[in-house]
Amino acid sequence: MAPSAITLHARSRTLELTFGDDENYVLPCEYLRVYSPSAEVRGHGTGQEVLQTGKLNVTITDIKPVGNYAVQLVFDDGHDTGIFSWDYLRQLGAKQAQWWQRYLEQIAAAGASRDPGVQVLTFDP
Repeated sequence: MAPSAITLHARSRTLELTFGDDENYVLPCEYLRVYSPSAEVRGHGTGQEVLQTGKLNVTITDIKPVGNYAVQLVFDDGHDTGIFSWDYLRQLGAKQAQWWQRYLEQIAAAGASRDPGVQVLTFDP
């Protein structure tokens, strides 16, 4: 089922989705970018996922409808290949806390940064 409303809040860099009367999700652009359903992010199979780093300040510049089942989100870092189905957007909303925590753990384990201005260097003594 398609959302009844999609609102991009540019200042807070969030996308608000309303499904019917009882579901409302406010998803940060960074979260949507790092969980893009594109092959660039997910790879072409299990184990081919690419950890997205430096996306702290990313924002959405355009939202394009794709048939009656999805939207294509265009991000200001040039990423525009993810097709976000209504079901996937609902899943992103419902699992936001769990999936965001998993992403933060992956960033930490990789010694990477969400901040595009930070280059993380590691040395093996």
